[in-house]
Amino acid sequence: MSTPYPDLLRRWAATVGDLGVRAVDPEPYARNLLDRWAEPQRAYHTTAHLAAVLGHLDTLADHPEDPRLVRLAAWFHDAVYHPERDTNEERSARLAERALAELGLENEQAAEVARLVRLTVTHDPEPDDTNGEALCDADLAVLASSPEEYAAYAAAVRTEYAFVPDPDFRTGRAAVLTQLLALPRLFRTPYGSKHWEDAARHNLATELALLSP
Repeated sequence: MSTPYPDLLRRWAATVGDLGVRAVDPEPYARNLLDRWAEPQRAYHTTAHLAAVLGHLDTLADHPEDPRLVRLAAWFHDAVYHPERDTNEERSARLAERALAELGLENEQAAEVARLVRLTVTHDPEPDDTNGEALCDADLAVLASSPEEYAAYAAAVRTEYAFVPDPDFRTGRAAVLTQLLALPRLFRTPYGSKHWEDAARHNLATELALLSP
């Protein structure tokens, strides 16, 4: 069966190949994940987001202790996504644990991928957690987009939460933005701190001002 995502399939094959997966055909797992990322309830958390995070991880490839596991975590970090639920990261992590065990990864490797997926709940890695820093920075890099791209991102997020009345969405979204702006640092890698921090804070502050009455 053909796929509209040949580059993503190649990236998946390269990553699992680097990890020594040989006994099981890994492609069906990639196709299952891509089907999940293309579900109709998604407007921002799509295959485009997956591709963007993987691209940012290429930029940050020298930072994590094991970039292969961080890339796998990117594949799984929003694999389960239903905007009305607060268990997406946990369910995505459990999916990673099951799938990676079937693929034959070592228990420690599968556990690290699942840990990284769970870390995207808070985006708050410990100072010496280079794997976590890379994944969280790559996931948040959209915040440092151009003003036009950021506006498209914000609109896509609103589309995913179309079931929430506008006043409630504004209140909830403002709380998220305020929490992000209160962090001492949004980005933990040297590259992210240098290239993404200022633009991200400008975009967040602009959106927050637009949400205010």
